[in-house]
Amino acid sequence: MRPAARRLLWILGVLLGVLLLIVLALPVFLLAGFPLAGWGLAAVLWIGSQALTELLTRLRPETGNLAPAPVLALGMTFRAVAMMLVLVAVTVSDAALGLSAALLFALAYTLELAVALAAYFSGGTHEAA
Repeated sequence: MRPAARRLLWILGVLLGVLLLIVLALPVFLLAGFPLAGWGLAAVLWIGSQALTELLTRLRPETGNLAPAPVLALGMTFRAVAMMLVLVAVTVSDAALGLSAALLFALAYTLELAVALAAYFSGGTHEAA
């Protein structure tokens, strides 16, 4: 399998896994009495974060052209800071809403990171990177 196809397959697997986690968290939110808006906020933030990541990775520097590298680095930093700022601002205005959204976002990010690390150290994606 070509490295680009392997990378796409890996990305789809991670996305589907985290989307499944977000969908399965909905009944937990309903049963635990967490604000449903917190679930929605976390889902929208995570999906937005993934969309921005995918857009920025298309700017990946090639071997002879390093011009896009600062844009990629600043964009990834901005993505993380923007997500945290939104979560902090919501938590300041409504603690229950912000905390529930932050918990689900942290859980989704942790799952994504765990899958990425497992794939990387098992040799699954280092050829495509």
